[in-house]
Amino acid sequence: MQDRMLIIDDENKLRQLLARIIELEWEDLEIRQAADLKTGLQQLKQREFDVVISDVKLPDGNGVDFVLEIKKQQPLAEVILMTAYGQISDGVQAIKNGAFDYMTKGDDNNKIIPLLYKAFEKVKMAKRIAKLEAQVGKKYSFDQIIGQSKELKNAINLAERVAPTDSTVLLLGETGTGKEVFAQAIHYASKRSAKSFVAINCSAFSKDLLESELFGHIAGSFTGAMKDKAGLFEEANLGTIFLDEIGEMPLELQAKILRVLETGEFIKVGESKPTKVNVRVIAATNRNLEKEAEDGLFRADLFYRLSVFNIHLPALKDRPSDIPMLIEFFVGICASKMNMKIPQVDNAYIDAMKNHHWRGNIRELKNVVERSLILMDGDTLTLNSLPYDIQVEKPKSHSSSSSFALYDVEKEHIQRVLHHTQHNKAEAARLLGIGIATLYRKIEEYKL
Repeated sequence: MQDRMLIIDDENKLRQLLARIIELEWEDLEIRQAADLKTGLQQLKQREFDVVISDVKLPDGNGVDFVLEIKKQQPLAEVILMTAYGQISDGVQAIKNGAFDYMTKGDDNNKIIPLLYKAFEKVKMAKRIAKLEAQVGKKYSFDQIIGQSKELKNAINLAERVAPTDSTVLLLGETGTGKEVFAQAIHYASKRSAKSFVAINCSAFSKDLLESELFGHIAGSFTGAMKDKAGLFEEANLGTIFLDEIGEMPLELQAKILRVLETGEFIKVGESKPTKVNVRVIAATNRNLEKEAEDGLFRADLFYRLSVFNIHLPALKDRPSDIPMLIEFFVGICASKMNMKIPQVDNAYIDAMKNHHWRGNIRELKNVVERSLILMDGDTLTLNSLPYDIQVEKPKSHSSSSSFALYDVEKEHIQRVLHHTQHNKAEAARLLGIGIATLYRKIEEYKL
């Protein structure tokens, strides 16, 4: 994108000379000019500028005060002020108002060029950061959680309500239901979104290593501790820490977590003085912590501190209507990763996936889709590209359906037989006791 600059000065010759000097240094720079603040403001409303150079004393106002208006209109733009009568008080106020620098006219014109390079570089960096932050915010927003089922929408609604608060959240649900995705969405929808989101799986470390990872240590506190190390709570200060599989945490460490929640303090390994932090805690588990607390396997006081706001994430088997959307999403993601053209998806493929029990939930579904793309013949995902156990899995009993309509019962029965025969239509027609032409008509009618 072309760099853009605005020069505001009521001295025409000086303004044009400055523009010419700068043009000779930049190959691709658009320079606009204005003789007063009113014209400059009109320019700012019409287009985006990277750098604004403005005189301090102008016919219709003061450039020092105008810095605030420039930053209001274009927060990422950098402002350089120039004046014929340099005053320290003006320079201090200009910087307070957000100016990049303050220069006295008559200084060596060569000084302006290095200063401009620094200003443009700062703007480019700010734009890159803003773009990344926007991408991160979008990536981890609630809008990116795939599904339209009532069960999932209920969970999203609860998460959206609690996100703006600082309340501790406990995410409940089977492994692979997307608890970390929810935790990230809560963080990025909170007032802490500009600060760190730090995640740790509590089941992945031994007690001593987990304590060091969470709270840090000082040099010499144990064998191999060669230097001081900040823990994840310290890294997450003013942000959010996500404690996944907290049910796996040893009882001794649970006491330290409780202290952080109650006082905002912890003690590093090997240290005697406490460290103070301001951290929001989101925890997750696939266990029944309430029962484990009753059985003495989990601290009851910690359980009650964690479960200020509980959100249960539904298992995939409880929201089969979301499976086609998830298939479409992961097909796009995985095909892109493999540099493949996005394929068509056969109805039989989708039906088999909807019929599967998904003990590994969304994580398992993603892996199955990726495997299917590797095994796919042609440009369509078919039943044959699925693992054999999913191909031959018996459909869920029709008794679980709320519909007693003959249409639905017949459709489900034909679908069950087709799965049983691995879509061998001649064998399916034989088992159903109907002609092959009738079966083809039924498949078309029921869109099987």
